[in-house]
Formats: sequence, structure tokens, C-alpha cells
Amino acid sequence: MPKKSAMKFIVIMGIVSLFSDMTYEAARSITGPYMALLGASATAVGVISGLGEFIGYALRLLTGWLTDKTKKYWTLTFIGYVLNILIIPAFALANRWEYAAALIVMERIGKAIRKPAKDTMTSYAAKEVGAGWGFAVEEALDQLGAVLGPVFVALILMVRRDPKLIDNYKQSFMLLAIPAFITIAILLVARFMYPRPSELETKKSEQTDKNLTKTYWWYMGAIAFIAAGFADFPLMAYHFKTAGVFSDSLIPVVYAIAMGVDALAALVFGRLFDKKGIPVLMISSLIAAMFSPLVFLNFRSNQLILATLGVILWGIGMGAQESILKAAIATMVPSGKRGTAYGIFNTGFGLFWFLGSTLMGVLYDTNIMMLVVFSVIMQLCSIPMLFMVKKEMSR
Repeated sequence: MPKKSAMKFIVIMGIVSLFSDMTYEAARSITGPYMALLGASATAVGVISGLGEFIGYALRLLTGWLTDKTKKYWTLTFIGYVLNILIIPAFALANRWEYAAALIVMERIGKAIRKPAKDTMTSYAAKEVGAGWGFAVEEALDQLGAVLGPVFVALILMVRRDPKLIDNYKQSFMLLAIPAFITIAILLVARFMYPRPSELETKKSEQTDKNLTKTYWWYMGAIAFIAAGFADFPLMAYHFKTAGVFSDSLIPVVYAIAMGVDALAALVFGRLFDKKGIPVLMISSLIAAMFSPLVFLNFRSNQLILATLGVILWGIGMGAQESILKAAIATMVPSGKRGTAYGIFNTGFGLFWFLGSTLMGVLYDTNIMMLVVFSVIMQLCSIPMLFMVKKEMSR
């Protein structure tokens, strides 16, 4: 019965993620072109995307600690979701790229508040059904929303043929209020059904160390390389628009394809992780490292096909990041320290994402080939670090 109840909790929270992702991933799929229309440069898009991620991730160090300290899982989750998704329709009111940039940062702060608490609740349930599989199921539902959201705004952009293109984007942001309110409603149902989610984990870890282990810190080193070399989609979307690779209405569709791949990759790699462990993450990092040449380099023929293939490889990397990376922490950290561990993990990830995104934005404006070289090398450097994690865990 506990296992069945745990999976039910994972599915319900996955549905919450589905509708929330419909909201903010739809917005994310068009913020790059939207900021370009508002007058932002590629450097500005790269810096703001990275800064938003960094602030959002850095705050998780505090909210992760608060999660362990207060055990107020639902309170932190509710506050975060309200800020995270209800701010999206406000993008329609932005008439300068600086205002849109501020909203991007505020939306990321909302995610920072909710993420450690939500991940900790999910980890309790996931440990009952297999950490990799549990997080993978939630991620698959999450990414279903990430597919539907961009498709939704793509349809709006195709149907609305307003001569003033920016108004089509504003209309899209306003309509995203619908899935935002559905998210909050389902979250209320989940809170009523599972008031004490920590009870879903019946077999508590026997580890009692107050400090995080060497294995965890080797793991954080690998995460730093993965984050630094992984381009954010707004920069990719900016490239697709300015280089004329895809039309405005097709860019959200391309993002939807990436999110669909993300969902499938999460399920496959999540199940494999429960069977094979860390080597699965090494394989996913190797595959994802090849996305940047295909996305950013200018090929004389088959540009559209190769760019789409690059987006698919990027989606595979995202699927691994959103499922295996969190599942691994659930297997190496005791339940009482997971909020803190997820907070540190997210802060480190966000810091190096910010540094990498900033550098890649600058490199895009100066030397795209160096952007590609940097991205590939950073992701490949994570593999030796993951090997050390495997070595430490085998002990």
C-alpha cells in the first residue's frame, strides 16, 4: 500500500508540474524572440537568462535549509508556485526589455522558493518506487506540459496575424493565466490528500552523518561542468530568429520537440539509473555534449535538419538533468539532509549556469566557434568527475 500511495503522490505532483510547465515553459520558449523585439542584444539575453537562473538557484541554498529546518513543505511550495507562475501574464505589460528582464528574475525567485521543498517531498515518495523511476515519472508529466505550452503559444502566433508582431506575443502571455490557475487548484487538492508527505518514505536511511559526504562533493564538481556548458534555450531561440533558421511561429514548436524528447529521455534514463547507476549519467552527458555544434554552427546545407537534431540532443541532456541529477542525490543523502543537499545542488548548478550562460552570450556576439568549443569541453569534463562519484559510491 505505501508503494501504491507513493506513486499516486508522484503522479499528482507530476500533474501539478504539467500545468505549471505549460505556463512558464511556454513563456520561456518565446522570451528570447520577445526580448529581441523589445531591443535586447544577444549578450543581454544571455546575461539575463543566466542571471535569472543564478538568482533562482542561489536562493535555493536558503530555501533548502528552511525546508529541513521548518519541515513546512507545503507552505514553501505554495508560496513559490504563486510567484513562479502567476507572474507570467505580466510579461504582456512589458514595453521595454529591461522590464521583461526583471520579470524573468522574479519568476525564477518563485521557483527557488518552491523547488527544494517540492523535490524533498518527491524524494520521500520516489525512494519507495525507485529514485530514478520516481523522478522520471514526474519529469515526464512535467515535460508533457512543457510540450503543450509552447505548442499553445505557437498556435496563437500562427492564428493571430497582427501586423504588429509584438502584440501577438503579448496575447500569448495573457492567455497563459489559464494553466497557471489550474496549477494552483490541483496543488490545493494534493495538499489535502497528503498533508504529511514525509510519511511516504517507510525505509529511512541509516546514515546519520551531519556532514555531506565526499561522494556528494565530487558529484557537485561534475554538476558544475554540466551546468556551465549547457546553453539556455532563450539564447538558442535568439540565434534561431536572428540567423533565420526557424520562423517566429516555429521556434516554440522546436522547443516543444525538445521538451517531448526530454520527457522520453527522463523515463528511459530514470529506469536505467535504478539498474546501472552513475554510468547512465556519463552516457547522457556524452550525448548532450554534441548539441551546440549542430545548433549554433552555420552549415551550408541541411541547416534546418541539423539544428533540429541539435535541439533533440539538447532535450536528452535536459531529461537527464531533471530526473537523474535529482535522483542521484536521493540515493546518496539521508532524508534529514535532503533539503539542504538539494539547496546546495541547485545553488551550485545555478552559479555555473549563470557563468556559462553569460560567457556564451558574449561569445555569440564575438566568436560563435569559441562558444561551441567552450560548451563541448565543459560537458565532457563532467565525465571524469562522475567516474570519481562512481568510485566513491562503490566503496
